[in-house]
Amino acid sequence: MLPKVFLIGLLGALLLLAGAVSASSIDVYEFETREQEARFHALNAELRCPKCLNTNLWGSDAPIAQDLRRTVANMVREGHSDAEIRSYLVSRYGDFILYNPRFTARTAVLWVGPFLLLFLGIGIIAVMIRNQRRAARASREGISAEEAERLARLRAELMREASGAAPRS
Repeated sequence: MLPKVFLIGLLGALLLLAGAVSASSIDVYEFETREQEARFHALNAELRCPKCLNTNLWGSDAPIAQDLRRTVANMVREGHSDAEIRSYLVSRYGDFILYNPRFTARTAVLWVGPFLLLFLGIGIIAVMIRNQRRAARASREGISAEEAERLARLRAELMREASGAAPRS
């Protein structure tokens, strides 16, 4: 009976020890003022971990994120401005480290691209609707799609001539 209880106790102790070893440490950063601490928290929330995708420095347990948190804390304590800290990290890791990258020639696609795609999509939808309306009108008039297209061009030319514009040759 004693060996069985002893083995169970030993197994429980090993499990507790394994859990304590695997627990991650919590970094504590101390600052002279509340303003420094607030800046530190704001910077860590807006800077992205270079190793993790879509995780800020606070949300990452990666060793590089821990190093960057220490670097940011040291720079805040040394009196560097937020802009200096950002530019230092961007010079080392590129614009990827910023959740809101600056508008430059290299990042223009990130800022303008979604709007271009939106307008392109709206244009495609408008063309499709126009073509469907022409086809529906043509089917009501009993003519083919090609004839409807020719009729639309003739109507447009007639409208230009009526408005006083010179006809195309």
